[in-house]
Amino acid sequence: MVISGCCTPPRSAGESLALGGAKDGLVLLGPDPSHEQVFAFFGPEFSLWRKKPSAATAVLSDLAKKKLPNIAKSLLRCMQDGRVEVNVYHCSVAITACEKGHKWQLALHLLSLMPEMNVMPNAFSFNAAISACEKGGQWHVALGLLRQMPQATVAADVISYNSAISACEKGGQWEFALMLLSELPQRRLVPNRISFNAAISACEKRGKWLLALQLLSQMSEMRAKPDEISFNAAISACEKGGQWERAVGLLSGMSQMNVHPSKVSYSAAIIACSKAREWEVALMLFSQMPTLRIAPDEVTCSAAISACEHGGLWQQALNLLEGIHQLRATPDVVSYNAAISGSRGGPWPTALRLLSGMLQLRLHADEVSFSAAISACESGKQWQLALSLLCHMPKTKVSLEEISFSAAISACEKACQRCA
Repeated sequence: MVISGCCTPPRSAGESLALGGAKDGLVLLGPDPSHEQVFAFFGPEFSLWRKKPSAATAVLSDLAKKKLPNIAKSLLRCMQDGRVEVNVYHCSVAITACEKGHKWQLALHLLSLMPEMNVMPNAFSFNAAISACEKGGQWHVALGLLRQMPQATVAADVISYNSAISACEKGGQWEFALMLLSELPQRRLVPNRISFNAAISACEKRGKWLLALQLLSQMSEMRAKPDEISFNAAISACEKGGQWERAVGLLSGMSQMNVHPSKVSYSAAIIACSKAREWEVALMLFSQMPTLRIAPDEVTCSAAISACEHGGLWQQALNLLEGIHQLRATPDVVSYNAAISGSRGGPWPTALRLLSGMLQLRLHADEVSFSAAISACESGKQWQLALSLLCHMPKTKVSLEEISFSAAISACEKACQRCA
């Protein structure tokens, strides 16, 4: 077997792939080789594959792992041309390659070609195609495939439904996700943890906190033990729904279910408390994290900074902002805005230094950033600086808002009162 440009060809495609030695050869083929190139590379294996079809399945599985769907597709065609019988496992694994390679349209194409190859798709084939659509954000196509399965005399299983529910979740279709979940018992299928987690996440994305809590409660009844993902989605749903007490309650309840909370769990609960201006609870939760050996990230720190803002704890806000830098992460606009807003209770130069820091990091300071800094100047009786910031806003393409004008006018008004 000779490949152009390759000095030492692999011993054989099947043997080398199994040993991981065909990697260089596949790299030379490229992600989208011609039919002739694929045939030249794999053709010497066809005599073995005619006797041992599982050897071809192993090679296709390797292509799937390497996320090479185009080669997998071409290989199926080469196998037909080389008089190697293509079976349902070969086709299904090739569709899996499309799923892993994020080629949902190619997955559908291969699924539709199976009858032409005298191969009838099974649940494995449909599941791989549904999963490909899920990863491609095509929830309606995934749902359509699920509905096609009975027409193809293929019984949908829990994996089929889980992939479809997950597709609906990613597409923000919480109603369809719940409908599919409710169908499982009707099909004599038992929903598992993955089924519930996808449905809870679908509710979370739309802030349907009550439904999320109901699903979490149903998990135990269905013997599907909630895990970290289940709780995180439910806590986040409560955060989006403004239910900070329930969010904190769920966080506390994780240990009772022998589920270890993560930084995602704490971040969602802290954000819920911060939004509700329950800054003391938010900071209490933040202080628990080191004890549990949970390292905060920029999201957690940003939420804690917002809590400090509501509590007027400007020095603590600055310390937390510095902590983000120590994590080797870059604070975002939300973090800086919260710190600037919190610094209104402290010295005005701090607010200006923070605003300057944003611009140095090339973060897009917005009207909140400038308004908070102008308010800090107002509190510090720095009317000239307040006006300077107001004039600088259009230069940074920030629209002048009423709150910015009000703060600047107030600063000037206070200056006039002092002069009088």
